[in-house]
Amino acid sequence: MPRELRARKPRPSYANYETEDQENAAGPSKVQLVDESEDDSGSEFEPDKGYRISKNVPSSEEDEDVNMGDVKELVEPEVEQTLKRTRKTASSSSRVREPQAPMTSPSSSPVITPLKTRKEQSRHKLPPKVHQVSRTTSSMSTPPVATPRAPKIYALPTPSAHHRHRAIPVFLREETVERLDEPPLLFKEPHIVPTNSMTTDQSLTERVSRAWGFNVGAGPIWQIMEDRSCYKESIYSDAGSEKESSRRPRVYQNISVRDGWEVLNNLDALKYLPTDTVVTEDGQLKPPPQVVCYMGPYDGQTRVAFNMFDSVATSQYFNAGTGYVFNSGAPVWGIDWCPTYQPDRPARQFRHYLAVAPFPSRSHAPSVGVNISRPFPACIQIWALKPRAQLGNAMDEDRPAEIQCEMVLCLESGPAQEIKWCPLPAHDLWKGAQPRDPRKLGILAGTFEDGSLSIYIVPDPEDIRPPRYDTTQPVFVKLPEPALRIEHEGTSCWSLDWANSEVIAVGLTNGCLAVYNVKDALDSGKTRNIFPTHFISVHQSAVRALAWIRLPPTDGSGVPNLSEDPTIIASGGYDGVECLTDIREPHGNVINRTRDVINSAAYSAFATGPIMIDHDNTVKSYSISPSMLGRGHILMEPDGPVWTVNTSEYHPQLAVGSADGSCTTTNTLKSTRRGGTVPFLVHKIYQVDYSRKTGAFRMLEHFLPQVNVYRDLVQVSQAEPKLQETPERSSNVKGKAQERKKEAEANGHSTSTGVWPSEVGVHRVAWNNGNGLGGAPLLASATASGLCRVDWIMGRWITDKTPYVSVPKMRKEVEGTSDESDEEA
Repeated sequence: MPRELRARKPRPSYANYETEDQENAAGPSKVQLVDESEDDSGSEFEPDKGYRISKNVPSSEEDEDVNMGDVKELVEPEVEQTLKRTRKTASSSSRVREPQAPMTSPSSSPVITPLKTRKEQSRHKLPPKVHQVSRTTSSMSTPPVATPRAPKIYALPTPSAHHRHRAIPVFLREETVERLDEPPLLFKEPHIVPTNSMTTDQSLTERVSRAWGFNVGAGPIWQIMEDRSCYKESIYSDAGSEKESSRRPRVYQNISVRDGWEVLNNLDALKYLPTDTVVTEDGQLKPPPQVVCYMGPYDGQTRVAFNMFDSVATSQYFNAGTGYVFNSGAPVWGIDWCPTYQPDRPARQFRHYLAVAPFPSRSHAPSVGVNISRPFPACIQIWALKPRAQLGNAMDEDRPAEIQCEMVLCLESGPAQEIKWCPLPAHDLWKGAQPRDPRKLGILAGTFEDGSLSIYIVPDPEDIRPPRYDTTQPVFVKLPEPALRIEHEGTSCWSLDWANSEVIAVGLTNGCLAVYNVKDALDSGKTRNIFPTHFISVHQSAVRALAWIRLPPTDGSGVPNLSEDPTIIASGGYDGVECLTDIREPHGNVINRTRDVINSAAYSAFATGPIMIDHDNTVKSYSISPSMLGRGHILMEPDGPVWTVNTSEYHPQLAVGSADGSCTTTNTLKSTRRGGTVPFLVHKIYQVDYSRKTGAFRMLEHFLPQVNVYRDLVQVSQAEPKLQETPERSSNVKGKAQERKKEAEANGHSTSTGVWPSEVGVHRVAWNNGNGLGGAPLLASATASGLCRVDWIMGRWITDKTPYVSVPKMRKEVEGTSDESDEEA
């Protein structure tokens, strides 16, 4: 007996009508449900005909840029559009129709139920056939529609392929700041004039940000540099708000160098210095071997043999060389510039001090979380970039500067994993009467291999050097116990960062973050463990990357409290997780996950967020503005794994050191929109090569800028809305990606990764953040070979043309504006 299908009863469907002025409007796909009861064939197996996709869906080429300044918490576009249409239809029908009794016939009046949510609609397959109901003007053709209830879904808008990732400032400084009126020169007093801050108003922010995008040089443009730092100590200064001495005052004036220091002779200091792995006949370790490096142009390099503490200027091999190379003796994992007080700089001829922390030897390999026992001899070297003096105290015009090791700190805490100076100047007076002997140079914090966070008060080299001491050799100073030592049982301190002169954060090898207020301990002379103000478990493994978001917290009304400490920390660990942690909450907020180790993190006041490492050796910036919180975009993709990233508080240039031996920079404020007049350039400052056969190094520089050819492609693949993805379009995007990759390889751009010797890695890079606008173009870098480098890097406008006619007009210092450089507006 053949199977009989049950008789189909006519069933009503949902109806949703659009007005005529909305039928041709552009926007997201609109789901329209119609009554199909009259045209129903009666078959149970016929697909539903209740869905209709609007044809007015703009392509990615027609999408307009999303204005990130106007982004708010939004409901889903499809749900919001449906709500508006149904409310408008209900209100219009109620004006033309008389109240009617409910009808019982299902064929004449549909049953009104709430519309399905987007999640429920996604469970059904879109039908191949779509029907549209023609709308008439008859009042009886529009049944009353009840207002649907849909859950409120908060989401950020999906940017189009042409979206610009503009940095949105979070802290708005309305006070005047300083800018340079003339190009800065090393060891010269910079000519500084007051100007309006780039965050004074929205239009000025857009102007200066757009002007930074026209920088095509490797370094910053001196005309528009400004100090974007924010420290709570600045409010206690009596100087003018635009002065650097007001924003960066002198701190810890009541602290002096701890007693017990002593000057060592060369023989006693040998055990603290880097050594070779070879032992002599009497059982002593040999001094570190020479580092042979070929320098100069590619087709005419010169062989240079570096002993420990030797240095050369690149101007000896290049006509326009502005770098200085020196040998620390062993792989370096810590390097940082010492901040100085603005009024005291002329007393030292505007010299710059640099702290360098080498390992004991090239073969030294620390283990994560394994503490060594004290005493373990190690050192931190203090180098000075200063004017070169000739006979008669005259400067050499061909080589006006030199870098020299002036002091070596002999410690017993083991080699340093990371070192950072207190971000504000803490040295004693350099001119006038000496308040104490010896004076202090600054306060230096570091994480050491004994598992501790130790803070040392560094003495001034000018007061430590004995009489008749050879000024060409460093003075060796053995320091006693640190001013403050912090240890945790069962774990090690691995990374650190200063929030200001009082608060410091430490990343531990067990995945926790510890925050300390060290001011009271340093003032009182307490040298042992203190209790943390916050202790939060964030990661599942060691925390290697750590950076404070140096912004003041806000009160309930949104007004920043300038007298409070920052509260947000960006961290990354060996678990591949990148987090933003508000220390007022006992947990971290994950912003990204990757299978790579996060080796470094830095906060950029210009990019308005942390910059960390993503998969496939990419460097990514994440926004912390409320409208773009957690959203990131790729800045650059080095050829090798990234060891370090660093930013400046004076300009938006990003410095990156990678394992392939290259030190590169790029502009974080370059507009990411495709088709702009300014290319997105990556500048390679130098690259180190190593020959395994001869054991010699080669340092190459003066590379041509590289265009980031993958940036637009990444933007397209990440910015395509889910609704517009089709199999045909996905294959087209992948095909274009392969074509662009082949084209890049044909043009000489490296697209593959490989294995490099560990000796060529650039472990640390550091912009000069503590010596004013005149020292902001200085970039220091340290490599695994022991060779370190200091470069003076400047940028330039594209076509050498200043946007908005002049900087005073750009900054609104004078009346009148210009839009001549609005190609990317």
